[in-house]
Amino acid sequence: MNAQRRREASPFLFPLLEKIKIWYNNKMMHQREYNLYQPNSSEPFSLSRSKIELFVECPRCFYLDVRLGISRPPGFPFTLNQAVDSLLKKEFDIHRVAEAAYPLLQRYGMKLRPLNDERIKDWRNNRIGIRYYHRPTNLEIYGAIDDVWVDDKGTVYIVDFKSTSSQNEITLDEAWKDSYKRQMEIYQWLFRQNGFKVSNTGYFVYCNGKTDRAAFDGKLEFDISVLPYEGNDSWVEPTLWEIKKTLDSDKMPLASDDCDYCKYFALRQKEE
Repeated sequence: MNAQRRREASPFLFPLLEKIKIWYNNKMMHQREYNLYQPNSSEPFSLSRSKIELFVECPRCFYLDVRLGISRPPGFPFTLNQAVDSLLKKEFDIHRVAEAAYPLLQRYGMKLRPLNDERIKDWRNNRIGIRYYHRPTNLEIYGAIDDVWVDDKGTVYIVDFKSTSSQNEITLDEAWKDSYKRQMEIYQWLFRQNGFKVSNTGYFVYCNGKTDRAAFDGKLEFDISVLPYEGNDSWVEPTLWEIKKTLDSDKMPLASDDCDYCKYFALRQKEE
């Protein structure tokens, strides 16, 4: 159905949708003029973990964002997930200061404790994070972690908090969780570049909201599980070189075959 036929089929709904689209475009979408990559600049360019993930997902969306300042439409914030993250961090920080094992780790028989390092606040800060200047590409890579654990030998283990609500067993097997795994591996790479002895094993602390209670009573209870993941950060370095090559080019890269954003844009152009 083309645009004209949609207007005829929906005489009341279509004008409303047009108004919503105009409002959204005016209020939410704009071409950014800051934090843009300049090919000839000698200044290091800061590149976040999430931008690297964007490149992996779709080089075209990455180029539009980082080189031209045209970002994907923003998603809605997961404020409940953020609240769970914040509470978990507070709990782990209590045991961090005491340099004691967290009860959850004891339950799993893990001889680990939260790393007591004064830099943890910076590492968790989205604007600071843990950073490394990759001199060959002139890119400063950074990412904000959730937590770091350490064993008695000084080896650190990267930890990421996740929240969900599912009746099924929580695993890392779903394809869409590959982005979680890459996130873990970038953090492992960053800590290694900063001189830490990092275990290939990272941990996802999963909080699963329980829905089998008889009543809500203003409380949401969680089952908490710890899922180990064996990371491999060997892809990070080659990806940085591909990113550098892409950003230095004046040619728009091809879209990923799996990019829903690019598919939507192509379909919309076809229908207009």
